[in-house]
Amino acid sequence: MPFPEPELWAGREGRVIDRLNYRLISYLRPRALIGCSLTSSNPAAPRWAPEGGGCGWRCASDKPESHFQPQVDFVPTIGGVAPPLHDRRQTSSSALLLMEPHLLGLLLGLLLSGTRVLAGYPIWWSLALGQQYTSLGSQPLLCGSIPGLVPKQLRFCRNYIEIMPSVAEGVKLGIQECQHQFRGRRWNCTTIDDSLAIFGPVLDKATRESAFVHAIASAGVAFAVTRSCAEGTSTICGCDSHHKGPPGEGWKWGGCSEDADFGVLVSREFADARENRPDARSAMNKHNNEAGRTTILDHMHLKCKCHGLSGSCEVKTCWWAQPDFRAIGDFLKDKYDSASEMVVEKHRESRGWVETLRAKYALFKPPTERDLVYYENSPNFCEPNPETGSFGTRDRTCNVTSHGIDGCDLLCCGRGHNTRTEKRKEKCHCVFHWCCYVSCQECVRIYDVHTCK
Repeated sequence: MPFPEPELWAGREGRVIDRLNYRLISYLRPRALIGCSLTSSNPAAPRWAPEGGGCGWRCASDKPESHFQPQVDFVPTIGGVAPPLHDRRQTSSSALLLMEPHLLGLLLGLLLSGTRVLAGYPIWWSLALGQQYTSLGSQPLLCGSIPGLVPKQLRFCRNYIEIMPSVAEGVKLGIQECQHQFRGRRWNCTTIDDSLAIFGPVLDKATRESAFVHAIASAGVAFAVTRSCAEGTSTICGCDSHHKGPPGEGWKWGGCSEDADFGVLVSREFADARENRPDARSAMNKHNNEAGRTTILDHMHLKCKCHGLSGSCEVKTCWWAQPDFRAIGDFLKDKYDSASEMVVEKHRESRGWVETLRAKYALFKPPTERDLVYYENSPNFCEPNPETGSFGTRDRTCNVTSHGIDGCDLLCCGRGHNTRTEKRKEKCHCVFHWCCYVSCQECVRIYDVHTCK
């Protein structure tokens, strides 16, 4: 596919669109094309110029003070390479006017009550808890009503509105998987419905829990976008045609291969938009986001369907497919258990102070791009603590026969447990009748339920 004409890719306010990179640009087509043209009779009007001699383009102007300047987003990295300071921009106050009333109330409540909302807290994750964000429906999704979007995310939302329901669905999928993986842990990934900071203060610290949540949410966005494209629910993306290659023995390519590369690029562009500060927390978040996305790519596999008389499978049709998201959650949970502890190093550079991360223990193998990293210890989550976001474990159900973390000894933090009996109605004595239905009786069974004191 030839590189598109520059005028087709003029973004809002003349921002540089090719930051997405060539592959993503070839898919995404912005909806609002304003601000620039190839030719103009006005000498002061903006004009198009090659960006750095490469394939990218930017909107330039003869005026030195012109606002048509490329926006370059610097991101911190792991391993000693730190970014220059980023030109931070304030979001327009008009976004508050478009915000849903209950979300505006939550935001104002946080500010007026003195609650500290960290600049790096991903408030935009709250879109996963709102039904209005998971489907375009009859009323278009208003990007200005989504709380916590930085300017880059807001432009992305406005330009690629069709992808946003998949982004919301991906975050929701990540939260649900987090709650499944930690269902037997002292911290069980509890969310707060009436707060923009949906996990509370837990994510304020650079802990293992924060590392996992960022990784699973980033992976969820990539997964949901990829699946949406393969299902044909979005017109700006589709099936993957880049990884077919020669067929194997006894099978041929067919069906719709899921384009995980595209989903990963969307997740990277949107989820990493906040991580542009030259500090250790941005470096940690960006690394863990990428670890989650890499897990999606590593678990891509061939999925096949048999063809032939009576299921003889003379020929198989195969395509690239994502795994069940549960496999992604299982893998990242293992990475949580073996996460690498880091230390923060500060460096004085010409642009100011910057922070990088390095492994705390030199004798251990340094973390790879697939490992999760953290640099602050987790609280024990045994007792309620509003400052740390711990809800404690009182009244939590525990497994009396387990010696693991879900067992009553560890989950209840040594406080002991209570036992009560509980009656449950269940289907029993089911019989299959020809043809074709199943009839069951209803039985009442008694179970022992153990809860922490």
